[in-house]
Amino acid sequence: MQQLNKAVFLDRDGVLNNEIGDYVCRLDDFVVSPGVPVALARLKAAGYYLIVVTNQAGIAKNLYDHTHVAACHNVLQEASGHLLDAIYYAANHPSVSESIFRKPDSGMLEKAIARFRLDVAQCWIVGDRLRDMQAGERVGVRGILVGHEETAEFGTRAADLQSAADIILNRS
Repeated sequence: MQQLNKAVFLDRDGVLNNEIGDYVCRLDDFVVSPGVPVALARLKAAGYYLIVVTNQAGIAKNLYDHTHVAACHNVLQEASGHLLDAIYYAANHPSVSESIFRKPDSGMLEKAIARFRLDVAQCWIVGDRLRDMQAGERVGVRGILVGHEETAEFGTRAADLQSAADIILNRS
């Protein structure tokens, strides 16, 4: 039997890049957060797949398009030394169209679990919203809520991705 793998699922806005309080409609507004490349390198060195799972409702709202999202993701890959193994995004918004891929649903995670043969007991999700944690809970993935924007109570919290990486690496 083939061994299962481990991964860290990463929300994008507010975890990997600076949260600007609105949609990132201009490439100039897409700024990779301090410490992200180092945190990703530490997780990768520990054997984790790094998988981005992000809601991009701005597409459904016609604020930007798939090309813009791809450009942002190219900036992210460049800044992180191309360490990200996969980037999944949901282009839907409930006011326009429903999707099982949009968090808090777990479609993006399920797709990655199958593709990378992941053991959910060895996986984590790092996000800045309760909906990220809910998506992880639906498939049995532990979560770390980062930042201070989300006021909901949640068990494991961290200031940023660097602190979340410390938690993950200390509990592995």
